[in-house]
Amino acid sequence: MSMNNKQRWMGGVVLLGGGVLLAALLLKGKEEIHQNQVTPPSSAATASQQGKATPVEESVQLQPMTVDVATEKRLLEEQRRAREKAVAEQEAKAAEFLRMQQQAEAEAARKAAEEYAAANARRKAAQESSDNIPPELNVDDKTKAQLKAETDKKQQQQKQAQQKAEAEKKLAEQKRQATVDAAKKAADEKKRQAEEAQKKAEADKKAEADKKAAEDKKRKLEEQRKAEEKKVADEKKRKADEAKKKAEADKARDLLENGDKQWMVQVALAANEANADAVAAKLRAKGYKVTKSPTSKGIRIMVGPAKDRETADATRKKINSDASLGMKSAWVIDWVPLDKR
Repeated sequence: MSMNNKQRWMGGVVLLGGGVLLAALLLKGKEEIHQNQVTPPSSAATASQQGKATPVEESVQLQPMTVDVATEKRLLEEQRRAREKAVAEQEAKAAEFLRMQQQAEAEAARKAAEEYAAANARRKAAQESSDNIPPELNVDDKTKAQLKAETDKKQQQQKQAQQKAEAEKKLAEQKRQATVDAAKKAADEKKRQAEEAQKKAEADKKAEADKKAAEDKKRKLEEQRKAEEKKVADEKKRKADEAKKKAEADKARDLLENGDKQWMVQVALAANEANADAVAAKLRAKGYKVTKSPTSKGIRIMVGPAKDRETADATRKKINSDASLGMKSAWVIDWVPLDKR
């Protein structure tokens, strides 16, 4: 290790010296370049001063000044080339120095690697020689106790870690199962509510249909009842009208057959039964005895009978003169029923 440190120290010294030399070369080249840049303007200034000092000989010195400018350009070009050459030489020296420095570093690294390999070989040999000694000779009771305690501690830690992992796994499984159960319960509740809603909708629909059917049935029964009542009423009215007509006919026949000759006052000839009933109602309201008799031209409305023509004619005049009746065309007839003619 001491040899390796010495080599490293030498390498550092070499690097430091090379850096100083490189800096000196660069500084020297920079000063030369600066000096060469400053010199030409001074010569140009001198020439300018000379030109100003002899204004009278300006035309005579024109040709020599042209030659001096060309010479100055040549000198400047030579100086530029010299500077470039000096810079190139300095760069070459710096490159050579860097190459030497790299070689020194490589040599130092090689030697250090060789020393490190030799040290590893020695350490390995020493380890191999110590491996032949039985372990029980190298480890005392205290060390054994420490090793056992450390082993027990590691086993206990592993056991605790395993128990903790199992507990966390069990807790995670319980949480997952609880989540699954909650989701299943929510799904079942949602399904139950949907089924109840569907059943309620079906029940409402059925109840509405039953209600409508009951209303239709009730309406039909009511219509049927009204139709039957109307039919019964019409039949009753028809029978009453027939009985009334028959009674009037029988009465008129009885008057003609059993009494003396009968005289009637014909008031009007109605086109239908309704008109005949209206006229008869007016006459009955005045206290007249009315008889109706159907003919081929209509229904004959008559008042009477009277025992003689004079009585019938008096009745005719009375009816014609009654403005409330509006019957001014009544006349007296000798009436005989159709079945007796």
